[in-house]
Amino acid sequence: MAAILETHRAYRRTPGTGTAEKPVSIELTAEATLPDGGKLGPHDVLIRIRAVSLNCRDIAMLNGHYTMNTLDNVIVGSDWAAEVAALGSAVTDFKVGDLVSPIFALEYRTGNEHVEVDQFSMLGGDCDGSLGEYHLTWEENKTALLQGTGGVSMFALLIALAGGIKPIISSSSDQKLEAIKMLAPRARSWSAAVRAMLGGKGVDIIVNNTGPPNIRADIATLRRNGRISLVGFLKGVLADWNPAQLIALIGKSGSITGIAFGAKTHFEALNRFIEEKNIRLEPHVDRVFSFDEPKAAFEYLDSGKHVGKVVIKF
Repeated sequence: MAAILETHRAYRRTPGTGTAEKPVSIELTAEATLPDGGKLGPHDVLIRIRAVSLNCRDIAMLNGHYTMNTLDNVIVGSDWAAEVAALGSAVTDFKVGDLVSPIFALEYRTGNEHVEVDQFSMLGGDCDGSLGEYHLTWEENKTALLQGTGGVSMFALLIALAGGIKPIISSSSDQKLEAIKMLAPRARSWSAAVRAMLGGKGVDIIVNNTGPPNIRADIATLRRNGRISLVGFLKGVLADWNPAQLIALIGKSGSITGIAFGAKTHFEALNRFIEEKNIRLEPHVDRVFSFDEPKAAFEYLDSGKHVGKVVIKF
């Protein structure tokens, strides 16, 4: 196999409506071939595209005649002839050199999905398509959105990584995201940013420790049959959105589950999992205070500057 380029060429659709006043075209861009850190995640699959065939829909998106969902600035095209260029350590269904081609609707896998066609993510329409030299995808596995970088989210991050779940951390702090960028992909906001990161698919699991204010955005981010685990209320218990928007959960066959704590058997199972997967908890600890510094520890926790747990050591 040829060496993998650090950057590669692709063509993205420009913003516009396809009218004479706001024409749409395609423009050449330089894309990073690998994610932040320059390494593949355990389930990542890097595709080297060798040829792309065009379809009428590709023209329809440029002239404003396409009726399905589209987004600006996505890589165009939906067909390719390609080969697997590199694999993450946990990938089992492919090997380097395999010849591959894509399915058109990313969520349409069995033919038994009961979902409206406009809820599928379409290559080159509302998620990145094929007209680039490389395409980074992943062997199908669940995805989880973890809100913030506190103790709950950071522990969930370690569990997700060990369990083969693709984690995404959301935070308003670039400094905190920088601190964990080697562990998980980053996102600055919910909904559109997360869906774009996942090729329009949304996530399977959301660990909501912020409370009701973010439920509306959580539902928009959720994948079909996904679950929102409500575990906290860091942003309060009141929300400014219309409760009627909960109806969107029906269309996604999604659920919201409240979680207070687990039973003894859950705790024992968790500890067995930690031992079996050799999960190291050091990344979960942000700062350690002495037994003589409890006030400083409480103040530091209250400041919100931590990434993970704040510990008092005897």
